[in-house]
Amino acid sequence: MTDPVTDATSAWWLRPPPAAAQGLSGAQADEALAKYGANAFRKGPRHLALTQLLARFRNPLILVLLAASVVSAATGDIANFLIILLMVTLSITLDFLQEHRAIHASDRLRESVALRAHVLRDGHPREIPVTALVPGDVVLLAAGDRVPADGFVVEARDFFVNQSLLTGESYPVEKHPGVLEREATELQQARNAVFMGSVVVSGSARILIMCTGSATVMGEMAHSLLVEPPPTAFALGMHRFGLLLMRITVMLVLFVMLVNLLLHRPVLDTFVFAVALAVGLTPEMLPMIVSVTLARGAMRMARQRVIVKRLASIQNLGAMDVLCTDKTGTLTEARIRLERCVDVNGNDTPHLRRLAYLNSIFESGVRSPLDDAILAGEVDVSGWRKVDEVPFDFERRRVSVLVERADTRCLVVKGAPEDVLALCSQQDDGEGRSSSLLNGSAREALQAQYQTLEREGLRVLGVAWRAVAADHTHADVSDEHELIFAGFCAFIDPPKVDAGTALHALARSGVDVKILTGDSERVTLHLCALLKLPVVGVLTGQEIAQMDEAALRARVGRTTLFCRVNPAQKNRVILACKAMGHVVGYLGDGVNDAPALLSADVSLTVDSAADVAREVADIVMLEHNLSVLHAGVQEGRRTFGNVMKYTMMGTSSNFGNMVSMAGASLFLPFLPMLPSQILLNNVLYDLAQTTIPLDLVDPSDLRRPRNWDMGFILRYMGLFGLISSAFDVLTFCILLWVFQADDGLFRTGWFMESLITQVLVIFVIRTRGKPWASRPSAALIASSLGVVALALLLPFTPLGRLFQFEQAPAVFFVWLLGMVVTYLALVELCKRFFYARWATVRSPGSAPQFR
Repeated sequence: MTDPVTDATSAWWLRPPPAAAQGLSGAQADEALAKYGANAFRKGPRHLALTQLLARFRNPLILVLLAASVVSAATGDIANFLIILLMVTLSITLDFLQEHRAIHASDRLRESVALRAHVLRDGHPREIPVTALVPGDVVLLAAGDRVPADGFVVEARDFFVNQSLLTGESYPVEKHPGVLEREATELQQARNAVFMGSVVVSGSARILIMCTGSATVMGEMAHSLLVEPPPTAFALGMHRFGLLLMRITVMLVLFVMLVNLLLHRPVLDTFVFAVALAVGLTPEMLPMIVSVTLARGAMRMARQRVIVKRLASIQNLGAMDVLCTDKTGTLTEARIRLERCVDVNGNDTPHLRRLAYLNSIFESGVRSPLDDAILAGEVDVSGWRKVDEVPFDFERRRVSVLVERADTRCLVVKGAPEDVLALCSQQDDGEGRSSSLLNGSAREALQAQYQTLEREGLRVLGVAWRAVAADHTHADVSDEHELIFAGFCAFIDPPKVDAGTALHALARSGVDVKILTGDSERVTLHLCALLKLPVVGVLTGQEIAQMDEAALRARVGRTTLFCRVNPAQKNRVILACKAMGHVVGYLGDGVNDAPALLSADVSLTVDSAADVAREVADIVMLEHNLSVLHAGVQEGRRTFGNVMKYTMMGTSSNFGNMVSMAGASLFLPFLPMLPSQILLNNVLYDLAQTTIPLDLVDPSDLRRPRNWDMGFILRYMGLFGLISSAFDVLTFCILLWVFQADDGLFRTGWFMESLITQVLVIFVIRTRGKPWASRPSAALIASSLGVVALALLLPFTPLGRLFQFEQAPAVFFVWLLGMVVTYLALVELCKRFFYARWATVRSPGSAPQFR
């Protein structure tokens, strides 16, 4: 495959663009879509169901079972062949249907916040999904948009894009129409074209789409750019748990096969029995339980106007113990009002307001709420026109606009007050004339002036200007020097009414909130005082810049406010928190937030955010308030709680029963349970657990972040597996000594005891408290009791005879009732001892433990 970045033959931007760029008609677009396909890299949804179904057959145990069924058929054991095939089919179908429904539901939610593009269709602007773009479309781009495909720049106005994802360039690049020299074969030299994945930093443009989907530059690089995201803590925990059970399974299977072969038992029976044991131990329903639980959580969050794009992020949200958030619009109303304008003499002058208005009205970058507040006033700027612009960037923290009227041409600069002051050598007299040099004492007085405004909770911008020559037609950063300082614009942004309540709710839930803002520490401290948010420490961007990573990690835990920080510093704070063992969430909505959103364990944004923020975020909030976020945290903990219930089932009674079965094969003259009976036991048990995603979760499980802890699981497995095995041995003794059971009655009695105890123990282990004080869901009660009833009735049905069960005497059921009640009571007592002795609560940043 040729590399479009370096190969001249693929440098289509060297060819003259098509003469007409009026867009396509609807019919032309449909024809092009059929020809070129969707503007995407991945396979369409029609391949999804088949892929999911076939993925089930990658399970080695399923393949071994199918091989065993074929061997049974070849040796004439048709009944065993049919039973094994039926059990495998039921297990795969149940898992597939549940997970397919869950994924389909989550896909519908994700599509509701999919990126859309503004195109010209039939001569009119229309908004369509990005995937529907085709070559020949004319797309309208503005600041904050993500470039949806590769194309020529047809029209541009101060059009700057960040294409660092493709080229590694640190700074935005200006794009404009035109034909390039033949030597401009490098992607960095293609100033007349834009490429998918770039982000519009400022200005506006029309582009003519030339390549979509896999034909784009990014499509050529898709093998490296579209890799799966790194596994989450939740996924890693599941993987470790699976490996743990797999190691135990292999040891048991090898042990059983060795013993039975030494006892000269039939090889095929021994093999199928060992494989059935492995299936009984394998948590094959865990992926389905996880998918369904997370999908239901996503749908519940959608009812609260929160859209989950990546299901695993729900659990990360529940495990989150640090939330980093911006200030404006999250803690404040984002209804910013220009409170006052003050010049160097403390007066509000028309000249200062005019300069601020000129800068804001002609700025073409991402318009901030501060610009909207300035433009809300009525200022006469008739006769003025824009000549050029130096767009805002987060390193300079200012924007400069070159304007003119009649024979007057000047550069107007607006930005962070300390940065603007540093560029000034003179100060204004309030009438547009330089009055005096900006000496040391005057500079200190101006610094004290804006600091006083910030202590009042006002956000401050500095405004400066300087005259330029009439033939000065291009503005750049080098023009920002020897400025004349005009004054300050001060804005007020009141805190949200419910922000304080939401922050305290998050704190009570074990989530430490940190504020990462480009605003000053004085403004942010004033806001925290209004919200009654305790502030542990403050770090500024300047201080962070002087720290290495080790020093920053040492400080992040003792710091609440990170002020005057740029995007790179926000990202450093996120990574430092993660390095200290925290699960970190980040809430942001701007182009500059993309690095931090990508680095966080769970990234959140709002529906009105910039395209790039919405694209990389895991969760999109349709309402920008923290109370909705707190509800999402609770939902994440609810999903994890239900996943852990299934895990605890797999590490207690189920594990104990399989160990007992392996041990029983040592001394019994027959297999303790037929392979088909083990598989039936496993399918019925799984059927009872399919309603766990619908179960209720105790309020105590929602109070703190939760995560996987293999040490906890091993201790749990050892204690409760031992109890389960002890009762299995008791069952063996009763069947052999009290009832003098033959192989048929033995298997029937143990089948009922093992399945009933496995199923009913969920009502004990589903809560850390008293089982009768924690109400399970109606669905869990119905599925569990239904399977128990089926286990009791099965031996009396024709299906029971097919599985070679025998009818047990009536007195056996009395013994069975006593054993089940005693087992559940003992598990409850041991559960209390276990949680009192071993289940510790981790502090944020320590090694994750299950609580």
